[in-house]
Amino acid sequence: MVRDVSFGQYFPGNSLIHRLDPRAKLLIFIAFIVIIFCTFNYAALGVTAAFTALFLILSRIPIKFYFKSLKVIIFIVLFTSVINLFYGVGDPIWQWWVFKITWDGIHRAVMVTIRIICLILSSSCLTFTTSPTELTDAIERLMSPLRAIRFPVHEIAMMMSLALRFVPTLMEETDKIMQAQKARGADMESGNVIKRARALVPVLVPLFVSAFRRAYEIATAMECRCYRGGSGRTRMKTIHMGRRDVLAFIAIALVIGGVIVCNIFLGKTV
Repeated sequence: MVRDVSFGQYFPGNSLIHRLDPRAKLLIFIAFIVIIFCTFNYAALGVTAAFTALFLILSRIPIKFYFKSLKVIIFIVLFTSVINLFYGVGDPIWQWWVFKITWDGIHRAVMVTIRIICLILSSSCLTFTTSPTELTDAIERLMSPLRAIRFPVHEIAMMMSLALRFVPTLMEETDKIMQAQKARGADMESGNVIKRARALVPVLVPLFVSAFRRAYEIATAMECRCYRGGSGRTRMKTIHMGRRDVLAFIAIALVIGGVIVCNIFLGKTV
């Protein structure tokens, strides 16, 4: 159900991950995304998976919320895995017509599946432990050097934050609209894929109307509060790096080093 989707929500807490500087979390997340797709064998992939599990444990967010965040992309994960399963090269261990399964294809499917799962879980950890305000502040601070070329840093950061903030809101709105349509006799769960897609049309139209209405209300509220962008604005809470952030950077550096060592000495699986 749509109501089960928790991606994009923020869960207040006092865990070690919650207390990290948002800039540090954002930089670590970007570095982790890069290193996930630089894993070429199972040992390197195990290092990234262990680092992901460590961050999930330290976040102290119930594991059920992470599983809920996977519901959004479970079809994409399965589809990508199946495609890579038949994409391998070498002698087939099973073949039917033009479809064949090789050990190389199995390795590819496993590697891609674990990579995507680690990517989604790590991004969920970032949004679960970092409020939209902190993310906006972190993005703006990290992009501040671009002001020298008159790049709209604050506006871009604000748009990204608002878009992320309204993911759970739109999910909740979608669920309400679907329940209302079902109460009126709409059938959205039976039939083939084409029929189900057609049944979603009565949901998409009011959803877009609601989204535009919320955007207009936000714009009006910001104008009523004399919002004029980032020039001269102050912050109620200031962010600063601490000892725990340095330790977090050391941890991601160790992960990067471990992946590099595994790639060099153990070679390439796929």
